[in-house]
Amino acid sequence: MQISILASLNESTGSSPGRSPVDATVRHLAQLRDEGFGRVWMSQMPSEPDLLTVLAVVFGEVDGIEIGTGVLPIQNQHPMLMAQRALTLSLISGGRFILGLGMTHQAITEGMWGIPWDRPIRRMREYLDGLQPLLAGQPVDAPGETVTTRGALQIPGASAPDVYLAALGPQLLKLAGRRTAGTVTWMTGPATLAGHISPVLREAAGTRPVQVVAALPVAVTDDVDGARTQAARQFAMYGQLPSYRAMLDREGYAGPEDAAIIGSESVVAERIRSLGAIGVDEYVAVVFDASPENRARTRALLRSL
Repeated sequence: MQISILASLNESTGSSPGRSPVDATVRHLAQLRDEGFGRVWMSQMPSEPDLLTVLAVVFGEVDGIEIGTGVLPIQNQHPMLMAQRALTLSLISGGRFILGLGMTHQAITEGMWGIPWDRPIRRMREYLDGLQPLLAGQPVDAPGETVTTRGALQIPGASAPDVYLAALGPQLLKLAGRRTAGTVTWMTGPATLAGHISPVLREAAGTRPVQVVAALPVAVTDDVDGARTQAARQFAMYGQLPSYRAMLDREGYAGPEDAAIIGSESVVAERIRSLGAIGVDEYVAVVFDASPENRARTRALLRSL
């Protein structure tokens, strides 16, 4: 099982007023590379700088590390624009870019952008109908009910990045299994990964190899109760968003703090290794403890694994 790490723009910038998030992200990802991490995932949050623009700079400055988007929402970008940007990043990075896509949430899509959130399966399918031929260097003519994509791109030398979907429900998992490199999950516990995510994805894929990429909070600490309190506070909104609430309920978790991997080095190592045993191909560590000492302990353990 591959072990990677989530890096956020907020974490890179820290609390320093006036600090450039671009420069800070370059430094932060260079540090993670130097520590031995071969792959980093980054999320696009609605209020933060444009992630793909930041990555264009990062890839030019930091070599030797892969970066995936975990994930980019599809509703506010046309498939042709997404393909242009993804292929350009693939070109800049020499093939080190991974494109993770998702539906985001109704509160953002409709509440912030005024874009309908309905028919999510059709929206994602039609989006892939337009996106994937363009990524493969082919012209596309894909009329749809939610999005239409016609045309071709000319970006010589760019290789198509792997595409992952943030798929949790059965229909999106089936679509991910049939059409993409796999799924990226969040707040999804081991029983659900083993009994729902992996089998639905792999059955849909048939003989084609697909990956289960599972992101979960993690903290190596001697203060388990304190870390659980931090996790409950920091990740509270994920206990309320319907898609993640469904995964927590399926697992029997009261809140996000129950999904977090917290404890000593030996406890955390055992729980991470157990993910590989149930079919997780990549674990994405979301290091959340506010203590610099505990964050360093957690990253050290991750490197050792």
